[in-house]
Amino acid sequence: MATGRGRLLLQHWRGLLALHWPPGGVGAAPGLAGEAPGPAGFRKRPGTSYAGTATLKQCARRGRHYKQPSADHPASLESMPSEILLKIFSYLDAVTLLCTGCVNRRFYHLANDNFIWIRIYSTAFSPKISNWQVNSAEKTTVSMNLLSVEDKEAGYWKKEYIAKQRASVKAALARVLKPVNPYTGLPVKTKEALRISGLGWVIILKEKNGKEYIMQHIDLLINDSSVTIIWYGRNWPQLATLSTLDLCGVTPVFRDRSKPPSKNGPYELPPHTPLLDDNPEYGLHGYQLHVDMHSGGVFYLCGTFRNLFTKKGSIENGYVKLVVIRFKNNTEHLPLIGKVGLSWRTDVFSGCIKSCSIMDITLLDEYGKPFWCLSSPVCMRSSVPSDGPNFLGQTYCVDYVDSEGKVHVELVWIKETEEYFIVSLVLYLKIAKINHWFGTAY
Repeated sequence: MATGRGRLLLQHWRGLLALHWPPGGVGAAPGLAGEAPGPAGFRKRPGTSYAGTATLKQCARRGRHYKQPSADHPASLESMPSEILLKIFSYLDAVTLLCTGCVNRRFYHLANDNFIWIRIYSTAFSPKISNWQVNSAEKTTVSMNLLSVEDKEAGYWKKEYIAKQRASVKAALARVLKPVNPYTGLPVKTKEALRISGLGWVIILKEKNGKEYIMQHIDLLINDSSVTIIWYGRNWPQLATLSTLDLCGVTPVFRDRSKPPSKNGPYELPPHTPLLDDNPEYGLHGYQLHVDMHSGGVFYLCGTFRNLFTKKGSIENGYVKLVVIRFKNNTEHLPLIGKVGLSWRTDVFSGCIKSCSIMDITLLDEYGKPFWCLSSPVCMRSSVPSDGPNFLGQTYCVDYVDSEGKVHVELVWIKETEEYFIVSLVLYLKIAKINHWFGTAY
């Protein structure tokens, strides 16, 4: 990156030489009529202040001297005076300026110049105009900020600009994520939210010797209740050599810019406050379930089940049992559409793992808020039906378990129609989760 940015800045410098200075060299450009030349040959216009005054003073105190380039010693960015570099940096946009600061220590300090960043800040976040006039309070704030540039530490206005950019993205996301799907209880415009935030994912693989590999996601599939992220490549390290694997969400510093991302911390659920209710079986009724089974953008099942309930007598071994589809009720049985299989592909090969899929479960409480959400790959295994022998066909089951509950699904393969039917679907909720969510004491 340092080489590429150095070439870019050198092109900017040569352009400035062609615009501002004659062939005689730096400092030889005469001023305009009636204007005295400013520092380093820049023509100063009335009311113009030069950026980087504090930086120039620091360079002078450190005793840095820069020699005039000659034929034997061609010009380089390192040999250029700070005031010229600052002038070049003032033509860069915010993203390029941040990248320039990564070249070396000197460029980092110069790229933090408050005069440059307050110009970028003021351009991006100018005061709102109302009735063709700027509010006097806003006028005063801007003018005071301009006057206090030298009083701020280096990089202050860069931090302010980045913080303001992030705040604007969060505000836009809040507006987009407000509409909620009545079936899943989750935001409707997930795809648009991902586009606005620029959110992506990386896997960080670390070997036992400390070497790290950062693998960016290749493909993305967005469903109503989950997002499927796909990685593949030819240069993956051997699994036997790995010590850790981290999955990180990353967002760009600025919106709509494909620049180096910053890591996000782990996602934390918003705080939940239990709502009081005097119902003797509070927290055991009024549930709504939305279930998807899919793979590679192909849906095998998409269904919503309302008014799920249970009784206190159904509490057993620390779990509450919610029966969604009953084995003995044929009208509740549901078919899986298509041939079930977990599709995969790379840039060279593709295939399908039979009898596997991704299962999404979203359980809403009686207030329509997400109570339990999961998305996981699952596999169908041959089994015996729980309610006795079944003469329709071979029976299979799908099981999922985590710290909050369990899912048990039973399916029957109908040979004549070559399709699976779900003949039983049961959820088991941890009683500890119900007590925490509703403030009960079952």
